[in-house]
Amino acid sequence: METITVDIVSDVVCPWCYLGRKRLEKAIEAVAGDLHVTVAFRPYQLNPDTPPEGVDHKTHLAEKLGGPEAVQRAHEKLADLGREDGIRFDFAAVKLSPNTLDAHRLLRWAMIEGPEIQDRVGLALFRAYFEEGRDVGDRAVLLDIAEKSGMDRAVVCALFSAGADVDSVQDEIGLAREMGVTGVPCFIIDNKYAVMGAQTPDVLANAFREIAALKAQERAGAS
Repeated sequence: METITVDIVSDVVCPWCYLGRKRLEKAIEAVAGDLHVTVAFRPYQLNPDTPPEGVDHKTHLAEKLGGPEAVQRAHEKLADLGREDGIRFDFAAVKLSPNTLDAHRLLRWAMIEGPEIQDRVGLALFRAYFEEGRDVGDRAVLLDIAEKSGMDRAVVCALFSAGADVDSVQDEIGLAREMGVTGVPCFIIDNKYAVMGAQTPDVLANAFREIAALKAQERAGAS
């Protein structure tokens, strides 16, 4: 069975990234009999200059999208799309737009414990923010998510306090920008191919199949 890797460049406060992650699940299910797909979250910050305490979510979005009416339209569209993929967006519950650096640090440590742990943490962060309105810039919230996802709370707390991996995460975000990533989600497949945006499951599944076929052809040509 052919194996392909998928690196998801995303931010945990990006609703399209949550949609993209859910749709990726369906794409992986669609190719499960033919391909083995490994997944890793990679960091990106839509708003890296957000202060540690965060900013008012509604005010921030209104400034970014062009007013409250534009925000309402965007939220209604996302809510409709989310229902199709099993996401219960509750935008009214979201009060803050947080700085997500610590959330990305947590995802980095989760990956050290394995892709399954990282996947649990990643989905828990999306759910906490978009469905429960929790502040994923708050370390207490992040520690709860880490613990419930199978990580050692005391170890994660010590890593936060020590300032571990701040530079590493920022460097990785900078590398994504240097590679030309200007919007998320971005799916990087086998470190060679990029699929931009929250594509539908069939688009992602077809991309996986095409890339797997190219890998098989390359192997055949080399033999």
